[in-house]
Amino acid sequence: MGTIGSAQGWVLLVLGVAALVMEIYALVDAVTHRTDAYPAAGKRTKNFWVILLVVAVALGFVSVFNVIGGFVGLLAVVAAGVYLADVRPALRQVTGKGGQRQGPYGPW
Repeated sequence: MGTIGSAQGWVLLVLGVAALVMEIYALVDAVTHRTDAYPAAGKRTKNFWVILLVVAVALGFVSVFNVIGGFVGLLAVVAAGVYLADVRPALRQVTGKGGQRQGPYGPW
């Protein structure tokens, strides 16, 4: 059982580091957008998202080393995931950074 437990530990460490990288990426992206782009995209303010993602990065960092429970790390990943899946595309569309994806019959 020692080998299986060790393998599980390594998998959890890799997943935790990957989640932390995602959270840091979301934070950096949130900081780089203009303040007025958030309300223009119909989203909460830049300060809200930056503070939320700073907390997510802090919780993600702590949860990588299993200092706190995995549920808190999951909340951090969800916050970063919501930003990356919902807020970031809206911001990119408003600021013109999104670029139109063209398929064979028009935009996707």
